[in-house]
Amino acid sequence: MEISGLVSALIIGAVVGLLGRLVLPGRQHVGVLWTLVVGMAAALLGSLLASVFGVGATRGVDWSEWLIQIVLAGLGVAALDRALDGTERRPWKRE
Repeated sequence: MEISGLVSALIIGAVVGLLGRLVLPGRQHVGVLWTLVVGMAAALLGSLLASVFGVGATRGVDWSEWLIQIVLAGLGVAALDRALDGTERRPWKRE
């Protein structure tokens, strides 16, 4: 991956993170900053996986790569939401 690909993956990662959050049903307890971080990580990992599967360098828009990135972002936001949903985050809530 070249520097231009890395920079574009990080910029696109912000969009991917927001799209990944939008495809999840219900309300997530993850802030926008964490959503962007998860999206950037998903964009980088998705680009790597798309290259491994041979769909990273296609003509036109790389729909397969976008789909991989959005799915990874959705999974990442869901995992982070589940991790932050403990009582440590809301100590005033007693069950």
